[in-house]
Amino acid sequence: MSNSTHPLPHADTFGGTGDPHMWAVTTAVRTWWDAYGRPGRICVALSGGADSLALTAGAIRTGAQVTALIVDHQLQKGSTQVAHHAADQARQLGCADALVIPIIVTDEESVGMEAAAREARYAALDMLRAGQPVLLGHTQDDQAETLLLGLLRGSGPRAIAGMLPWDEPWGRPLLSLRRTDTQAACAEHSIDVWEDPQNSDPAFTRVRVRHELLPLLRDIRGGDVVPGLARTAQLVREDTIQLDAQAATFLDRLAAEQPTPESTGQPLPESGSIRMPELPRLPVTELCDLPDPILRRILRLWLHRSGQTQVGYSHLTDIARLLTDWHGQGPVTLPGGATVRRHHQQLSLQVPTSGGHCCEHPHAPHPIAHF
Repeated sequence: MSNSTHPLPHADTFGGTGDPHMWAVTTAVRTWWDAYGRPGRICVALSGGADSLALTAGAIRTGAQVTALIVDHQLQKGSTQVAHHAADQARQLGCADALVIPIIVTDEESVGMEAAAREARYAALDMLRAGQPVLLGHTQDDQAETLLLGLLRGSGPRAIAGMLPWDEPWGRPLLSLRRTDTQAACAEHSIDVWEDPQNSDPAFTRVRVRHELLPLLRDIRGGDVVPGLARTAQLVREDTIQLDAQAATFLDRLAAEQPTPESTGQPLPESGSIRMPELPRLPVTELCDLPDPILRRILRLWLHRSGQTQVGYSHLTDIARLLTDWHGQGPVTLPGGATVRRHHQQLSLQVPTSGGHCCEHPHAPHPIAHF
């Protein structure tokens, strides 16, 4: 971060003919408002980099009341100074408020510090957003990098589909703009930009994708590959949304056909206890006839609705074998200790109790897959 200070322009000066890049940022935010609704209050995740600073300025220009949320990971020397400088910039730009959130990042689940920091950052933002949407400064370049990272990991179409413009409560208005646009927007108004040293550290896979793989692809292709990669992500995303909708329709139909505790005369939960929503039965005969892409999505949505959000491809494959390759095998164990088993031509989900034992939901008809 530069030690020099530049007077930041008043919000009313943003978005004119003399600043085409800031105008493009402001227009992108307004377009996002039109597509996903215009809240009176909004939060912006601000790092002090060009993307988030340009986004903050553009959001203010739309007339929204903006609160900047700055997460201090405390992983770099001087991070607290960087965070408070960003908060000062946010206030000078016209934010109604700017909050600095210091966090401690630990890699307890051995996912790597980069992933651990990301999870901690989103958790902190979610905690302080006070029910408001949070805008993120991801650009088209970030979208292309996300697609390539998904391919390198061998991930499914959900990862290759990239980031959504709106994934409640996270909004990404700048996915149509390039990183050069946000950098130029800040330069047009002499906004002091912090350069994160981790963005040039080859220890991070995304950095190597950005500085090594993308230039190589550009050289092989003979031109810019980012727009094409982002377009591919959009096409995969559109297909994924439709397939997910089919899976949801299937589960909703089963839910509507499933008996409830009230209809079967079973006791309701005691006062003060948490009653989790019922999952539908998952009848083996209906599932076995489904195409694999739909089946995997049904299983994934079934588990996600139960709070089992850490399932991966291998878990879904093993559960599918309970349907398509049944030979009496035992249950499939999920992260956290929950299990999925086949019983009486149905799949059931069992979750561990506080004592470590697995049990089915006490208020569901047996044997039902439920949560």
